[in-house]
Amino acid sequence: MLGGTEFVGRAVTEAALARGWQVTVFHRGRHAPPPGVRILTGDRTAGKEGLAALADGSWDLVVDTWSGAPSAVRDAARLLSGRTGHFTYVSSRSVYEYPAPAGLSEDGPPVSGASPDAGADVPYAQAKRGGELAALDAFGDRALLARAGLILGPGENVGRLPWWLTRTARGGPVIAPGPRDAEIQYIDARDLATWLLDAASHGLGGAYNTVSRPGHTTMGELLDACVRVTGSRAELCWTDPEVLLAAGVEPWTDLPVWLPAGELHDALHRGDAGKAEAAGLRCRPVAETVADTWAWLGERGGTAPQRPDRPPVGLDPSTEARLLAGVAR
Repeated sequence: MLGGTEFVGRAVTEAALARGWQVTVFHRGRHAPPPGVRILTGDRTAGKEGLAALADGSWDLVVDTWSGAPSAVRDAARLLSGRTGHFTYVSSRSVYEYPAPAGLSEDGPPVSGASPDAGADVPYAQAKRGGELAALDAFGDRALLARAGLILGPGENVGRLPWWLTRTARGGPVIAPGPRDAEIQYIDARDLATWLLDAASHGLGGAYNTVSRPGHTTMGELLDACVRVTGSRAELCWTDPEVLLAAGVEPWTDLPVWLPAGELHDALHRGDAGKAEAAGLRCRPVAETVADTWAWLGERGGTAPQRPDRPPVGLDPSTEARLLAGVAR
């Protein structure tokens, strides 16, 4: 496991350990990996010298969740290609040329300008596509490209579901972005991990959109679950998208997960996941993801970790107060 100490990487590591697999974790040493793994330490941002700990050894499977410079994926994949049976790269549906229409499958055109040799100064979509190209170059049909969508669940270090949970836990009126029946599409990190290990065990290669089917849940079901599991008396005040946008509210960041109807909603919440589903992907109910994330937050004293390369999310309290005053009128 390249990484293996946070969110998706940790979910994969824990799932592999639960199967009784022998797991090696290569990481920078910033976070403790799950107990029971073999630990190798190095820094991929330091170039080939940072990969010295991987110079020896062989593995049946490597899983890589890298989101930075594609050259880091390139260097690791090339180093391991002759000593590893299969390589799984956790990519993103952001690799598709925007706007990605509703129902887009894995055949959709990828972004242009991506290169496996690129450094860290490339946009996220090009970085992920460059990582894909690096994996394919080194492993060919032994490379599995898992194009995940929105990822939620215990361990989340971006803050989207944790923000909604902590906000509803405070109670009182809560701005809820309408309409409540707006479809959202995501995957629980644990379901992604299970599918990755199953798919790699069966030698699957190529690209798969690893996300729930469109309409797996709605904003209403998600936020209702947040209110329910926190046991709060939060009152969801459903607000028209036009009102939110006119007030300068940023979809996805100020109100996490939510996107108004249009191109971006189609691209992120209405993609085709039929290929992965046919290959065994199963997604648990949203109520379970929400409840388990709340339990995990409780174990941490109510505070979620925050990735240093991602800005905090959530609606400013003063903006919410102004919106609530307008809703009350």
